[in-house]
Amino acid sequence: MDALLALLQSHGLWIVFLAVLLDQGGLPLPSFPVVAIAGALAQGDTAALAQLLVVVTAAGLLADAFWYVAGRRYAARLLEWICRLSLSPDSCVSGARQSYARYGAPSLIAAKFVPGFAALATALAGQYRLGAFRFTFWDGLGCLLWGGSAILVGVVFADAVREVLDTLSELGRWGGALFIVALALYIGRKALLRQRFLAQIRMARIDVDELSARLADDDAPLVLDVRPRAVREAEGSIPGALGVDDPAQVEVAPDREVVIYCACPNEASAAVLAKRLMARGVVRVRPLQGGIAAWRARGFRVERLPRIE
Repeated sequence: MDALLALLQSHGLWIVFLAVLLDQGGLPLPSFPVVAIAGALAQGDTAALAQLLVVVTAAGLLADAFWYVAGRRYAARLLEWICRLSLSPDSCVSGARQSYARYGAPSLIAAKFVPGFAALATALAGQYRLGAFRFTFWDGLGCLLWGGSAILVGVVFADAVREVLDTLSELGRWGGALFIVALALYIGRKALLRQRFLAQIRMARIDVDELSARLADDDAPLVLDVRPRAVREAEGSIPGALGVDDPAQVEVAPDREVVIYCACPNEASAAVLAKRLMARGVVRVRPLQGGIAAWRARGFRVERLPRIE
């Protein structure tokens, strides 16, 4: 642990830069505590605190710029990949897409403060062709506020942070071991929550070929699109589908067959709504496997859809 503290003292800015870069780049490595510790160590040195803020902002912008450019080029495929690797797949249920659809570029600020949202929000900014200048402004402001809040926490609680560091230093190798164990427990807990969530939404799916064939039948299923309204309006939907903003809006006969789709990996949003409908007595309900992305990949037609008022 002494070696780690010595490294932080001598190469603190580089360590902070790397930690923020990896965190904002999508890895499950919490950089907020690292920035807070650096802020505590720099307490009382205005120049050092200013340098720290610049480094944090630059690292965040650099990581986000990568996702922004990738979002412009790879769009939905990139978002699906991010969600599949995320330790918080529920963030794909209604988080980043709904926030960006509702608030646009300013949502990039809030995304910095919500674990798992930063990469998604910046990739969405690229997908929806947000201008480079506006992206830099709003994302830079978000990085500045996020970094400033972490540094402020470190400065305010500098004495407590130093006491903890001193205790870990006195423990020597045991202190380093405790640090590693704490990090492992954090990542393990996130992974466990992910598996629990995926288990909760495990249910039978309908594939796009079967749905396409069923839509031509006289007893075609009711198809519900649970993506955010702005996304539905911008991208179109499966012919005949109804846009749903709130599950409480849906009135379905218990014996009616229902198909629900979204744009999330694992069909998370669709599965969540399907579970709610099943709890209300609608037993013939299935999410669409692969969602709207699978429908488009098969070359099936999309159209503008009416919205349930």
